[in-house]
Formats: sequence, C-alpha cells, structure tokens
Amino acid sequence: MKRLAGLSALALIISSTSGCSWLFGQDGYFRDRSSDYLEATQKPPMQLPEGVQEAKRLDPLLPIPRNVADDTQKGEFNVPRPQPLSTVQDSGDYTLQKSGDNRWILAQRAPAEVWPVAHQYFEDNGFRIAEDRPQTGEFKTTWQRADELSAAVAKRMGDTAGNETRVRVRIEPGVQRNTSEIYVVSVQRPAGSNDEPEFPSRTTNVGLDSVLTDDMLASLTRTAEKGGSVSLLAARDFDTPSRVSLSEDGSGNPVLNLGADLDRAWSSVGRALNQGDWRVEDINRSLGLYYINLAEKADKPENKPGFFGRMFGSEETKEEKEARAERYQVRLSKVGENVQVTVEKNINTVAPTDIARRVLSVIQDNLG
Repeated sequence: MKRLAGLSALALIISSTSGCSWLFGQDGYFRDRSSDYLEATQKPPMQLPEGVQEAKRLDPLLPIPRNVADDTQKGEFNVPRPQPLSTVQDSGDYTLQKSGDNRWILAQRAPAEVWPVAHQYFEDNGFRIAEDRPQTGEFKTTWQRADELSAAVAKRMGDTAGNETRVRVRIEPGVQRNTSEIYVVSVQRPAGSNDEPEFPSRTTNVGLDSVLTDDMLASLTRTAEKGGSVSLLAARDFDTPSRVSLSEDGSGNPVLNLGADLDRAWSSVGRALNQGDWRVEDINRSLGLYYINLAEKADKPENKPGFFGRMFGSEETKEEKEARAERYQVRLSKVGENVQVTVEKNINTVAPTDIARRVLSVIQDNLG
C-alpha cells in the first residue's frame, strides 16, 4: 500500500507540473533537443604549429550535412526515419537486397542449402568452376568469354566481346538464423591477356554483377517454386570441417577440435546438435553458445504424443519439467586456425566428463 501511495503521489506531482514551462517547455530541463543541430556552426580548420611540415589529414567526425533543404529553418522539426533496404520481392525464399550500387540475394535458407543450388546455377549456364572452397562459402570460375556461356546469360551480359570474365560467388550466414546472403563479384580482362586482376571487396563492375545477380535470383526463385530438391551430400560438404578429433585438454576435460573457421563450425555444430536426442532451447551467436536440455526431446513431429497419448496421457506441468531439466551449454571457441567445442554446466563450471563426452561424441558422429 505504501508503494502504491508513493506512485500515486508521484503521478499527481507530474500531472500538476506538466504545464510548467520550466520543466517541459522550450527552455525547460526536459525540452526537445532534436532540432539543436540546426543551430550548429562550422569552426575554422585546425591550424598546425609552426615547423610542422606534414601531417595526416584530419576529417571531421560529425560534419554538418551539405544537403539540408533549408538551413534557415527554425523551430520544431521532425527528423525523417531512414529508408529501409529496398527489395524486389516482399516474400519468398529468395529476395534481392540493394544498398547503393551493391546488390545481393537474401535467402531464407541455411548456407549449406544455398551452396549446391547456387553452384548448380553457374554450372548450368556454362561457367567452369576453378576454385571450390565450401569451408569458406566461396567458389570462383575460370576466365571465359561470353560466347562460352549459355545463350541466355551471354545475351544479358551485353557488349563484352573481346573480354574474358571471371566470377567469385560468396555465401555468408545471414543475420538471422537459417538465412544466407549471396554476393556476386566479377572481374574482366582483355581476351588472351595473362593479367590476374584481384577481386574487389565490393562491386566495381556494377552492370555485369547486377545482371548475374538478377539472373541467378530468377533461377533460384523458379527452382524454389518447383520444389527443387537440395543435394544433401553437397549440403553436408559445405560446412563439414576438414578435420574432426575428440581429445582432452590439460585438465582432462573432453574437447572436440574442428578444422574450420568459426562461421562454418557454428553452422555444422548447429546442424549436428539438431540431430541429437535432446532439445536445443536457445542460441547466442555472439558468445558462440548453444543451450541444450538433455531431459527434453528435440521439437520434432515424431517426438510429440499421438492422438491417444494426448487423449489419455497426463501432460507435465511447467514446474515438473523444470524440476527434471538437465541444461548444459555447448561453447565454440576460436583457437588459432581451429575451433574447439566444449560442454559446460554454466559459465563457471564445466560439465561432468561423462556428459561432455556423450554430447561431443554425438556431435562428432553427426558431422560425418
């Protein structure tokens, strides 16, 4: 009652002073400051001391925008919300994302599922694969002329006669779980040249990269609509570590060593855990943690009670489930060029040896 009375008194004080200009007015303590930047003035450039001949250029961290519609505007002003990334489609397995000159495909599928279908698109259109690196989610084509490619792609590439083209495709895990981002970057050189230009980190050949990205998007969308199957063997090859070994650390705790980068290890371990006889309750990608409950079955149709089980069985209460829960966390840690997988009871306590070895053994078996 005392707490309720205190809150009521506070609400009464705020409501009684809401009209006070000294508190909420233009000059009040809690005034709206969203338009203060309109009063900003530009200061003269910093002067170097005498005797200093050369210095690194210093650019302002927060320069005043030069494209303000009316820099004399005063008073209230609503800052517009930033425009979202534009997309070609509102829904579907594959959508086109654009930011400036850069275009990429967002797939509502895990990288391991996108890898084989993206790979197949380029092979079907006459591209020859020169380098295949599923562990890094990247493949590159050889140098080829447009007349060596499929007629549809060659036509869309336009006037590239006399040039050879090489393409790099990179498939990265998306921001959300089980999504992927597909980036296409090309380089060109005169036919017959021995030059080996490096692939840029971002699109520079905007026209050609856009054509290839758009055409691949259309192909992947058609495949998804037709219910095209995914090669499970190719999907497993995508994120399966090159080396897998179960050993012990200096304290005798079981450790699973994976020869893979952290992104591919995260994907492959997640796939392996989902095949285990337990439930993955939560994940934390930034910390490299999977949270599992050994007392609960995976959330799969075959693990749910049937009609008679629901009719005559007695469902456990939340308290009963919590009482028998066996929660552990599977941690992925980058160690040199490898990734180590360990099992913990919590952040301060390692799991019992038999539990850790059981979980890591299942992961190891499901990675093969």
